[in-house]
Amino acid sequence: MARDSCLARVTAGAAVGGAVGGAVGAVYGTYEAIRYKVPGFLKIRHIGQTTLGSAAIFGLFLGAGSLIHCGKSY
Repeated sequence: MARDSCLARVTAGAAVGGAVGGAVGAVYGTYEAIRYKVPGFLKIRHIGQTTLGSAAIFGLFLGAGSLIHCGKSY
């Protein structure tokens, strides 16, 4: 496999997007759980859902952007 293959770029983009989206989702989920006074263990569930949702969406979009960018040569 080539060192700079398109699949490697898309995978790396999705991984970075997932990491950044997960971090942002965790911060936002925590803020939202505290702000809306989510009770007890539902806070953990809410933070987890927000983290995973944000990571999935941001990873998808960054991976798609890497795929679109992969076809361009400069």
